[in-house]
Amino acid sequence: MKKFLRYLLLAITVFAAFAWHNNTSLLSAPPSGKPVLLAHRGLAQTYSREDLERDTCTATRINPPEHEFIENTLPSVEAAFAAGADVVEFDIHPTTDGQFAVFHDWTLDCRTEGKGRTRDHAMSDLKRLDVGYGYTADGGKTFPLRGKGVGLMPTLDEVLARFPDKRFLINIKSNDLSEGEKLAAYLAKLAPDARARLMAYGGTLPTELVHEKLADVAIGSKKSLQCCLLGYAALGWSGYVPAACRKGMMLVPLNFAPWLWGWPHKFQQRMQSAGVDVFVLGPYDGSFGTSGVDDLGQLAALPNGYAGGIWTNRIDRIGPKVRGAAN
Repeated sequence: MKKFLRYLLLAITVFAAFAWHNNTSLLSAPPSGKPVLLAHRGLAQTYSREDLERDTCTATRINPPEHEFIENTLPSVEAAFAAGADVVEFDIHPTTDGQFAVFHDWTLDCRTEGKGRTRDHAMSDLKRLDVGYGYTADGGKTFPLRGKGVGLMPTLDEVLARFPDKRFLINIKSNDLSEGEKLAAYLAKLAPDARARLMAYGGTLPTELVHEKLADVAIGSKKSLQCCLLGYAALGWSGYVPAACRKGMMLVPLNFAPWLWGWPHKFQQRMQSAGVDVFVLGPYDGSFGTSGVDDLGQLAALPNGYAGGIWTNRIDRIGPKVRGAAN
């Protein structure tokens, strides 16, 4: 028994030494490059995340507006890039006339004067709506953006035509396989260099289908994002990057990042070599929705030399700080 315990202790010691040497950043220089800033929904209105649920109408709980930009519109996207974004995330829905509307909500009732599911309308009808109609910061006493979003819901065509050299992350809002078919067919018509600037994430069935048909489009399905993070947590000590990560994307909560094998420098080098786009989110607190690195305190929690992606809902705050520091 004593002999077995000695061998067990020796094996544990050897494993610990290997894992430390294979993952310590003390022996690695920071990777080259600058942080990649992803603006979630462009430059958008902020809102309270308290008691947020899947069907919460966030337009009715915005903070007092600091600007007049409305998420998922061309002016919002343009402002995000002007503030320093490298990538802009937006949401899409298929329409009854064969297009893709760029709009966040599953239904129209929250943000617009329209009714019903977004996908049950023609783009010509959606173009008539006011996408700023429902925003209020005082419980409905005033609507500061009402009348300022008429006709501003863009199509996917319009976004890509307006910003032909920019990178985008497309959010597929459903788990409808046919939506993956439609999006893959749309993207297949683009030039390879244009398609290479696009990523997609969202429902597992449509998102995985896009990647099966177009391997040059990086994706993060609900399944692959989960398998990537958990798989790396389990096996990353060896340097192994799970196949789920190699589909293109990894999303990492800020408070989880320091526990990743090789964080920060070895981890970044490993993911860059595997062709994985890593984006650090805001801290995970168990609440619904996607939090971002949205204040300077959270930004300061990232290590010096960090050259991966930063997901933010406040590109107006984070962009100038990061770009100013990089210049």
